[in-house]
Amino acid sequence: MKSKDKALPCLYVTKGSFLVHLFKDAWHRAKKYRFAYLFVLPTALGMLLLHLSPIVQGIYMSFLRLNQYTINQYLGAPFVWFDNYYNLLINPNSPIRLGLFEAARNTFIYTLFVTIGTLSLGLLVALMVNRQFRGKGMIRTLFLFPWVVPTYVTGLLWGFMWQRGVGIINIMLVDILHILPSKPFWLIGHNTIWAIIIPTIWRYWPFSMLLLLAGLQSIPEELYEAADIDGASPWRKFWTITFPLLQPVWAILIIFGLIYNVYSFNIVIMMFGFGAGFPGEWGDLMMTNIFRNSFMQWNFGMGAASSVILMTTMFILVNVWFYFFRKAEERRS
Repeated sequence: MKSKDKALPCLYVTKGSFLVHLFKDAWHRAKKYRFAYLFVLPTALGMLLLHLSPIVQGIYMSFLRLNQYTINQYLGAPFVWFDNYYNLLINPNSPIRLGLFEAARNTFIYTLFVTIGTLSLGLLVALMVNRQFRGKGMIRTLFLFPWVVPTYVTGLLWGFMWQRGVGIINIMLVDILHILPSKPFWLIGHNTIWAIIIPTIWRYWPFSMLLLLAGLQSIPEELYEAADIDGASPWRKFWTITFPLLQPVWAILIIFGLIYNVYSFNIVIMMFGFGAGFPGEWGDLMMTNIFRNSFMQWNFGMGAASSVILMTTMFILVNVWFYFFRKAEERRS
């Protein structure tokens, strides 16, 4: 008992001085690498001002009644506390709330299908071009064509292709292949979400293919040779060798696709045009909703509140994803 009693004060001293030790350790590291920190400091301060100041200003604007009547006051507009958030999330009589929930639903569907579509198509093509065949370099180059086309060109191109009467898609489906009995509307109604999803997958799958192809080429051939000796089928080799070893690549592609697709904007705007403003109930995404509220209806306070909600949601989702990714990496190691 006496030995335990003597150990207790040391334990309390260790707990009480934890912050002191942490500060001293940080100070020693700063002194040791002071020149490295000195070179990094200007860039760190510039990035901090570049990112932090707009975020803080946007959060503050979300508490203001900043619209076409008070825009001349800017940050001096009336402070309304959580009224913007109430009208966006709770108020049942607010039309903006209905539009936000529709945009959130469309963004979820859009992000889910685009992320899965680009990964699946990219993996399929990467497995195909990873084989040895004549003209492989030319085929790889041609597959990169959708990715090098500017986004606004993609939006304009597919906007014309989805036209009901003269669009090439309806001509192919109805007049040539006779798959559909009549020409449907693609840019109006429930089909609008698919008219946005398909061009986005076409635009971004080559990026997934490039990264997955690099991951495939880094897998040692000895693993496949050993699997062949054991008599493993191609499907078995894919699930036991290829897919697990590609986990770091597709994990990065998923988090990249999640962030990029949620904040997608250009393809929708180019397909429907800046003047259209509202691409419909099934074509409105979060970013087009925020853009319309802020810059077309001049309701900057409501647009800022929507941006803060979206930013907070994405911050939580990304951190949850990284948590499970780290857990999976720990289990692998």
